[in-house]
Amino acid sequence: MSPSQESVYPEYETETSQTSKLIRKFKETPFVPIGMGGFAAVVAYGLYKLKHRGDMKMSLHLIHMRVAAQGFAVGALTCGVLYSMFRDYVGKPKE
Repeated sequence: MSPSQESVYPEYETETSQTSKLIRKFKETPFVPIGMGGFAAVVAYGLYKLKHRGDMKMSLHLIHMRVAAQGFAVGALTCGVLYSMFRDYVGKPKE
């Protein structure tokens, strides 16, 4: 890029570290990382409980864990969409 050219997205070029990009994304959409963390937590819990499932079949246990993980992720995304709609339409004064 030559010095005479003006940048189209200057805020994206100044933030070069992955940490600053992650923090910016977390501020813009906080429910997506929460959903990803919850999904990972449910999967980790399911793997931990895999040893102590008793007489439950493995396929049934895996189906329950899949449904729980998907439910947490979809629930977090739904909360994020509702929060975004609230912020855009209710939180903003009408012009």
